[in-house]
Parts: sequence; C-alpha cells; structure tokens
Amino acid sequence: MAIPEYQLSNPSPHVSAISINSWEITSSKKPISNARRLDQLHHVLEIPLPEMTYGDNWLSVKHKASGWEYRLDTQAALSAVRNGELRPGDGGVKVDYADKWLVRSSSAPDSSLPMPETVVTKEYDWTYTTTYSGSANQPDSFQPADPENPFHNIPLEELKRRDPILFFSEIPLFEDELHDNGSSNYTVRVRVMPTCLFILARFILRVDNVLFRVHDTRVYHSFNRSPAILVKETCGWEAPYETLKQRLAFGNDLSALTSEAAITEQLTNMDQNQSQVIGAGTGWKGLGRTVEVVKLE
Repeated sequence: MAIPEYQLSNPSPHVSAISINSWEITSSKKPISNARRLDQLHHVLEIPLPEMTYGDNWLSVKHKASGWEYRLDTQAALSAVRNGELRPGDGGVKVDYADKWLVRSSSAPDSSLPMPETVVTKEYDWTYTTTYSGSANQPDSFQPADPENPFHNIPLEELKRRDPILFFSEIPLFEDELHDNGSSNYTVRVRVMPTCLFILARFILRVDNVLFRVHDTRVYHSFNRSPAILVKETCGWEAPYETLKQRLAFGNDLSALTSEAAITEQLTNMDQNQSQVIGAGTGWKGLGRTVEVVKLE
C-alpha cells in the first residue's frame, strides 16, 4: 500500500498533530483539570461537573485548502447536557431505588414523622447525557446525505482492514460514577490511515438496574475521493438494564456489564425497533440514526 506524504508534530506538551494531504488533525490530551480550571468551567456551564473532567481536551480536524474545521471539545460536550428541569425528549432517568424509597416513605406507619432537611439545588441532568456530535466553523456546511449515493456512507469494510495507522489518539472528555449508581463517560478516538481518516466520539451511560444508553458520532473522509466529501453519522441506542444483563451476564459474573465494547456490541446488534425506537421507554431524543455530509471545495 502506498503511503502518502505526512508529517507528525507536537506543537506543545500534551498536543500532537498530523498533516496529511490537505488535512491537519490536532489532538489535545491533558490530565484532569485542576481546581482553577474547574471553577472556570463551572462558572460558564452552571452545573456540577463530572468527577473527572478533562477541560482542556479537544480534537480539531481542519481542511487547509478550504479553511473548514470540525472540532470536538469538553466544554461544548457538557454544554449540551440539560441544565434545568428535564423536558420531554431529554430521556430523564431515576436511580433504581428512587421509587422504592418513595413507596416506603408514603407507607410509613407514622406519617407525622418529620422529613430530613434538604437543600434545594439547581436542577440538571445528573447522568450527563449529551447528544453532542461536534461542531464546524461553518455551521450550515453539513447537509442530509443522499441514501442512493454510495459515497454518502461510511465503508465499514475499509475500516476493518489492518491498514497501517499513521496517527492515533484517544481523548477522554469526562467521566463520572454517578454517586455509585453506574457510570457516564464521553471519549473521542481518531485514527488516520493511508487512505482515510476516521473519528469515533462515544457517550456511554450505565445506570445500574435501570438502563444502558450509547450515543455515537462517526466521521469519515477518504483521501481518494474527489471532490472531497466528509461523512458524519450519529446513532443512539438504549435498552433496559435487565435486557442486557440477560444477554451478557454469566451466572454471578457481571463484569461484562461494565465493558464498553460488550455493551455497545449488544445494543448495536439488537432489533433496531427495540434499541433505537422503543429503547428503555424514556422518550430520549437521541435514539435513531442520522447521516450528513459536507462537500469541501
């Protein structure tokens, strides 16, 4: 396989980049944000931040010939988390013991017992669910894909080949253990091969004994197509916790229920109506599949 000319660089500590053909792909992968940076983010976002917030992590993909740029970063991902009372479509989730606690409280033999004092806090989506799929510096550049055009799809067979990887970066944006009720995280991965570049941005949520939820953004560009076309596919899946537990658990071994690969494989291989329409019955707007393209002159 012919390897095109490319150049690797490290513009600054924790930042790496590759220039190839008309593209420049840059990755910033820094440690968890310090207190000062977290205060800055909290001031802007106005929600409690995830336990592990990588506030200075981002990925930039720039087409040098046209000036078009696509970017994924932590602040923008968290900006898409619902701030305020949850509305229809937000896919609101309650922890497993919430309803049990309410039933037990309302059926207590002495209803005159005083309730514990509580502090009112600002409402937000405590699961950090986000349908963030990145943004372009030309917001209207993405257009609906033509289902009849074979170039408006991501060629999975090409991505499965063992082609040389010229550049790779795995960039965590945030992660939270949801007060020991599960986990929520968003990670961006990018790889550049001799024939193409590919990005996978994945949000994955597990709420123990309630549900699993995944939202993927896949971005693909072939260096061999003219005119240059970049394809972006967004997909959302959801299923009740018990459904995946029955598929993945082996006796008392529940380790597969914490495996991102195992969870995603099961959700994506389920009946489409079950995982992308019905989901876990939350009415989450992120379910389904959308494909867009941008044509670069």
